[in-house]
Parts: sequence; structure tokens; C-alpha cells
Amino acid sequence: MLRQFLFNCRALRPATQLPWRRAGLLPLLVGAAVLLTSCVGMGAGEKPELSVPGVSFNINGQGSQPEQVGTGVQLLVLFTVLSVAPAVLLLMTAFTRIVIVLSLARTALGTQQLPPNQVVTGLGMLLTFFVMAPVFNDINENALQPYLAGKLAQPEAITRGLDPLRGFMFKQTRPADIALFMQLAKTTQPATLEDIPLSSLLPAFVISELKTAFQMGFLIFIPFLVIDLVVTSTLLSLGMMFLPPMLVSLPLKLLLFVMADGWNLLVESLVKSF
Repeated sequence: MLRQFLFNCRALRPATQLPWRRAGLLPLLVGAAVLLTSCVGMGAGEKPELSVPGVSFNINGQGSQPEQVGTGVQLLVLFTVLSVAPAVLLLMTAFTRIVIVLSLARTALGTQQLPPNQVVTGLGMLLTFFVMAPVFNDINENALQPYLAGKLAQPEAITRGLDPLRGFMFKQTRPADIALFMQLAKTTQPATLEDIPLSSLLPAFVISELKTAFQMGFLIFIPFLVIDLVVTSTLLSLGMMFLPPMLVSLPLKLLLFVMADGWNLLVESLVKSF
């Protein structure tokens, strides 16, 4: 049938109107027609089945025993907590102070978005892991590994895992901040540090970290502020009122920061502050 169709087409048109034949396009058209015929035949016949892998998650609430219903509720609570758990865990570490000091140092230099936010956050995460390495090792040895080995129950493992974090937060938190949240919570005066609840310790630790970070940022701003004042007064005395001071002070601040090995000093001060 296809051969007869091509023969009729050749009979209807003169040879001068068939440049595609002389160009060697006849085999290409024949192959396209055969492919189209095979596709039509496949569509008329039985369609092949495609197996696509999928993942499904179901919570069966038809359990007749309280334990079965409790397991489903625990899963729901777990997935809900996991959405905010990373932010809470970061607040319990040295990340808050480190990333704020790095951001303030970038602002003091006046380099706008250099280093970019991804670099500042990544460096903050690396320094956080470095500072928190002893705490994480303690959690791994005394809580995580015994729990994975089946030697500890889940509540006891959580308690043992929180103890190193509580010890770290107590060392970095000011007593006045803890007393503030204990007073706001209207709780009794604790006899020991272990009696202070985590709900009061965590916000006290966060505001203490914020205060320490801003104090360090203020000290970082002082030398760069002096450079800005000197450059501005010099330009005004020379009558260059229309020359932006930032255009002159930025290279001087970068030169001072590089000559003083600023990143080394900044990272060393951050790590030793803990």
C-alpha cells in the first residue's frame, strides 16, 4: 500500500517538482512513514504496561488496642516535630554566635554581599561542628550508640543525650538570663542546675548568645569605623566633597584586614570564646 501511494504521488507531479528525490530524501520519508504505521498499529493494539515505582505511607487508625493507636499518634507527633527540629537544634549549639559575628564582620568591611550568604552560613556550620565536636562525641558514646545497641530505652537515651547539651548551654548562659525566664515562668527557685527546665534554659541561652555576638561585633566595628572617619575627614579637608568616602575607605579596610590576617584572628577569637 505504501509503495502504491508513493507511485501515485510521483505520477501526479512532474520530475522537476521533486527536488527531494534528487536530494536523497526518499529513504528518510519512507522510514518516517514506516515508523508512523508501526505507531498507529501499536495504538490500535494492546498498550504495554509501564511499571513505575512508588512509595506510600499509611497510618492505620483502626487498631483496637491502645498501644496501636499510641504508635500512630507518636508517628504524627514525630513528623510534626521534625519540621522544626533543625532550627531548635541549631539554637542549642554555637551556630547563633558564630553566624552573627561573621555577618557583622562582613558588614563592618562594607563589602555588601561578599562573602555571599551561602559561604557565611557554610563556614558557620563548619565552625559549629568543630566547636561542638566534644559534645557530639559525648552524645554518641553515652546515648546514641547504647540506644542503637538496645542497651537503653528511648526516654533514658534522650535524657543522656540532653545532658551534654545542657552542660554546654549552662557554661555559655548568664545567670541573669536564666533568672529572667525562671521568673517569667513563675517557677520555684531551683536547688541545683539539673532542676532548671529546658524550657527556661534554651531561651536564656539564645539571648545570652545574641548579647555575646553583638559585643564581639562591636569590637570588630571599631577599627573599620576609625578608617571611615579618617578617610571622610581627609576628603573634606582636601575639598573632595563629591568623592564618596566608601570608594577610598573600602580598599584601605580590605588592605588592613588582609595584612592583619583577619579571618585567622576572627575564627580564633570565635572558637576561643567558647
